[in-house]
Amino acid sequence: MDKSRKPIVSIIGRSGEIPDEIQSAAFEMGKRLAEKGIAIVCGGRDGVMEAVCKGAKSADGTTIGIAMSYARKESNPYVDYVIPTGMGLARNVCVVASGDIVIAIGGSFGTLSEISHAMTLGKRVIGLHSWKKLEGYHLTHEIESYDSVDEVMEIVRGEVL
Repeated sequence: MDKSRKPIVSIIGRSGEIPDEIQSAAFEMGKRLAEKGIAIVCGGRDGVMEAVCKGAKSADGTTIGIAMSYARKESNPYVDYVIPTGMGLARNVCVVASGDIVIAIGGSFGTLSEISHAMTLGKRVIGLHSWKKLEGYHLTHEIESYDSVDEVMEIVRGEVL
């Protein structure tokens, strides 16, 4: 990471309704990152993205949402900077490319695509209650997987601070 600029962490995870455990973890992750002066970039929607942005804003953090559409209003109310792309799900590459590291919280198949893009780009991917393994044609990749925000923050401290 370039220490001459402020760190950014990409947060990826499911939109829509999410379990309470995931919502709490996302909120706490956003809050803890913001307390360390780390900006958050995400897809800017609801679910994990809204929870992490809400957590970050509770600690006066900076949030960036890379939107699927051209409509800024589609982002959650906790996004400071909306980047409208009109790219649909192709914006997933932009989300993971923008962070110094990627944290996957929970997730579904959209999150899985972001994990794949991040790995292709050589980004470090940390899972929090998320995917643990990718398997494909002649490929098996274990994803760093953790069950607590404290464990993930230890990695973040060493990686981006």
